[in-house]
Amino acid sequence: MGSGSELSLLLGLEILNRILTAGVAITAFSLLLYALTFNLRDRVARSFALILICVAVVFTTEALQNETIPPATIDLLLRLQWPGLIFLPPAYLHLSDALLATTGRPSRGRRRWGVRLTYLLSLFFLFLLLKQRLLGAAVLDRPPAPYLQRTAWTHVFTFYYIVVIGWAWINFGRAYRRVLTRSGRRRMIYLMAGATAPALGSFPYLIYGASLMSAHALLFWIASILSALLVGTLLVVMAYAVAFFGVSWPDRVIKARLFKWLLRGPLTASFALGLMTVVRRLGELFWNTPYSGFVPLSVVISILILEHGITLLSPLWERWLFFGADRRELSLFQSLEERFLTEGDLQQFLESILAAARDYLHAPSAFVAILEGTEVKKLLFSGQESLPQAESLDQALQAIQRANGSRFGVLWDGYLLLPLYPVRWQEKPRPDLLLGLLGIAHSPERTLEQEQWESLQLLAERAALAIEDRLIQERLWRVLSRLQPQMDILQRLRAAARYESAQSVLSPALPPEADLIQWVKEALDHYWGGPKLQNNPLLHLRAVQQVLPEHEGNATNALRTLLRRAIETTRPPGERRFTTEWLLYNILEMKFIEGRKVREVAARLALSEADLYRKQRLAIAAVARAILKMELETLAREEIGEIQEESGSG
Repeated sequence: MGSGSELSLLLGLEILNRILTAGVAITAFSLLLYALTFNLRDRVARSFALILICVAVVFTTEALQNETIPPATIDLLLRLQWPGLIFLPPAYLHLSDALLATTGRPSRGRRRWGVRLTYLLSLFFLFLLLKQRLLGAAVLDRPPAPYLQRTAWTHVFTFYYIVVIGWAWINFGRAYRRVLTRSGRRRMIYLMAGATAPALGSFPYLIYGASLMSAHALLFWIASILSALLVGTLLVVMAYAVAFFGVSWPDRVIKARLFKWLLRGPLTASFALGLMTVVRRLGELFWNTPYSGFVPLSVVISILILEHGITLLSPLWERWLFFGADRRELSLFQSLEERFLTEGDLQQFLESILAAARDYLHAPSAFVAILEGTEVKKLLFSGQESLPQAESLDQALQAIQRANGSRFGVLWDGYLLLPLYPVRWQEKPRPDLLLGLLGIAHSPERTLEQEQWESLQLLAERAALAIEDRLIQERLWRVLSRLQPQMDILQRLRAAARYESAQSVLSPALPPEADLIQWVKEALDHYWGGPKLQNNPLLHLRAVQQVLPEHEGNATNALRTLLRRAIETTRPPGERRFTTEWLLYNILEMKFIEGRKVREVAARLALSEADLYRKQRLAIAAVARAILKMELETLAREEIGEIQEESGSG
């Protein structure tokens, strides 16, 4: 190979490596945003976010280095790369500790202190970096790429890096052996496989192998490209495994959400960046200008095309990639969202029915009355003339009943009334199944033509169909609303059992703990009245609904009663005292029920204000657990009652 063609090849490989390196940085930052958005409350996700930050720092600073940057800036970028590398080992150990705790092996103190010690050691190495003791001078004029010279402390850090990463890998293996479910083991394998790439691909090997690589530049760039591809791919694999921690969504939802974000985020951004780089290089080659109007144009067009393609194809790949054997059921539920007839949709459709009826008969006014039993539930008008009121429609209903279930119209008070029956009862209508009335202003002297009558009958059937569908959907909605607490419990249990089967399935199914405690705290803050009590999500609990009859339907008073009962569960037996065992109850009673000030409560209980706030958090958590227990007992009683009713009626 000639020297010119070899230089062109090396230049092409360098450009490709720079694009891939930037792609890894974009991927790490995108996955960091995903973790910060969806499952940051989980320890595994938080520790993985630290790894992503380190990887993003390493690869971003590397991607920014090019021949157009002054030597001083390249030296700065080479050193800015090292904080991410320095904190990568403790982040790995932190992740391994979180995995062991999640799989049922929490730290007894030694592992936790080990993590803290590695963070302290990393801070020490960061101090050495700032003092320019960790690394030597930068070498900028030696191929294949700039690098920093090593010092004695560099060898110490490399040993520390290998030991801590190895320790983390031992913990990964321990966590894997504790997982019993097949899906959990498979994802642990994904996580361990993905964890290899950032640890191995982030280290700057030129600091040790500069002499060898300068003689084999082609080998260096090929290895760098393969390393970037491997890091980017396995980083996604690792993120996929971590995405299942800390969330109670079904697996298909997690997979689809992550996959869609990868397409819209890293893939789109990396493709646009790569295309921009290629266009700029072509501009330098053919037009001797590094920047032209084609650069922003190519970026904008590529982003629009990719985003449009993702939007069009996402329903298809979600269905075929993630629905599996449940594809038919899930497709049906997915289509319900698009076809669900809301109250607004029903009103809009019935208004179009009324407009069509008036148009056929040239009538000045028309109305539709939707019934609930024998009472008018909703009344819709069309026209400018005086229209009947809901109270006056009792006579219209009596006129329909006297017609003995006839499908044909009845004249009443200047209106032609058409009864609306369920579709399956159109041929044999029954008065007790009447859904509503369609009324069109009509003069008794006027005779309807056959075509007009058939059109009115068709409009009435379609109005009845819409009303019947809406009623069925309302019943379905009520059933789903009643099932929602149980569905949430099952999803949380199933999510917890991914990595800790026995203890998670046998333990109480808690809702998101932070949310529940926050709701309880807000309700207690406004215990004697206020928006945080009146609009509290706890009002939707079945336990609160069960207490409603005791308070004549006042939901705020019912919630206040439930809170009081939960507080009483923290009360020790016997007469009230101001001892340690009474501390939580006294805080709740004095702070929220009696409404005393923090300083007064702290003085009475002989606590500092800071200590009082810490104990208050424990007391609120105890109240939240008591409320959850009441809710689960209420749901269990309702389920037993329904089973007994069904068995009795059967």
